[in-house]
Amino acid sequence: MNTKNKFTIAASVAALMLSAAAFAQQGGTAQEAKAMLDKAVAAVKADKTKALDQFNKREGGFSDRDLYVFCANVADAKLVALGNPNAKQLIGTDARTLKDANGMAYGQALFNAGQKPEGQVTEVSGYLFSRPSDPTPVPKNSFVEKVGDIYCGVGYYK
Repeated sequence: MNTKNKFTIAASVAALMLSAAAFAQQGGTAQEAKAMLDKAVAAVKADKTKALDQFNKREGGFSDRDLYVFCANVADAKLVALGNPNAKQLIGTDARTLKDANGMAYGQALFNAGQKPEGQVTEVSGYLFSRPSDPTPVPKNSFVEKVGDIYCGVGYYK
């Protein structure tokens, strides 16, 4: 094998490794967000207190890249769990008051989705919110489901 071929192979291997690393850094998909929501709902049904603690601490498999769980009370929309470290200050806030940088009342939309019957998953789309790794708001969609007296959601970034 000549030097030119060795260089081409080495460059190709390096490019593939960088591509794989870049892919690993990408955010979660809609399917992964939905799967995490299903897991979160099961955890709340099994032990609500433990589940909310895990969501807030980003433990127990309830955090993956930019995917995380959030929950609020069905009655008063008070946020009780939020796995995004850039938004911890929102815990205890009435979610219905939340608007994104463009003025979209996404908190009200999430609350409305959380009022649907248990077992019904609703997707709220087109709002801006910060990723766990970056406080800059970017487009996001979230799946939301009511579970007992709270509703939980998991969003994915576009």
